[in-house]
Amino acid sequence: MNTVALPPWNSLGLIPPINEQQPTSAERSPYTVSLTDFVLRFGQTQPRKLVLDGFLKYRDSLHAAGLVSGFQWLDGSFLENVEILEARDPNDIDVVTFFDLPAGKSQVDMLQLFPDLFPTTRAAKKKLKDTYFVDAYVEHLGKAPGRLVRQSTYWYSMWSHRRNQTWKGYVQIDLAPTGDALAKAQLDNLARPGVPA
Repeated sequence: MNTVALPPWNSLGLIPPINEQQPTSAERSPYTVSLTDFVLRFGQTQPRKLVLDGFLKYRDSLHAAGLVSGFQWLDGSFLENVEILEARDPNDIDVVTFFDLPAGKSQVDMLQLFPDLFPTTRAAKKKLKDTYFVDAYVEHLGKAPGRLVRQSTYWYSMWSHRRNQTWKGYVQIDLAPTGDALAKAQLDNLARPGVPA
């Protein structure tokens, strides 16, 4: 998966949804970036580091459950300059995990084996958010093509705008665990006093 450099926040404190210099180019949201680049870009304050640590632990749990193929879309106020826009720290990160099932497992198997990762009640969803600082959703890539397109279109239309209808961009990262150890090490380095960000 080829990655790109994530554009800086625009004057509205948002990731631009498109390359404003070449608006018809393929360089647009969701921007495919490496996990390490994502951590380095957004791990600049203690509250953001806490959220990123939870997100990396969430990924660890997904990997331990056998979900290692697919990608994740990341969005929410975490990707915005919310400290300036709303004078607050981000509380969580919004995540949709598009995944392939592990060999020999069905969606029912995954629900039964890992109910905490696939919450079906409001209380279970709150527990997941409280544990990992993620507002998490999952989409199986093996869905019928029409249904997968509908769900992808839903997420794109939800995440391409703020609630006030201002256009914004979001991020895609690979679900594979290959970059997680490096990303965690980079986050740990950011968290140590005296280490330049």
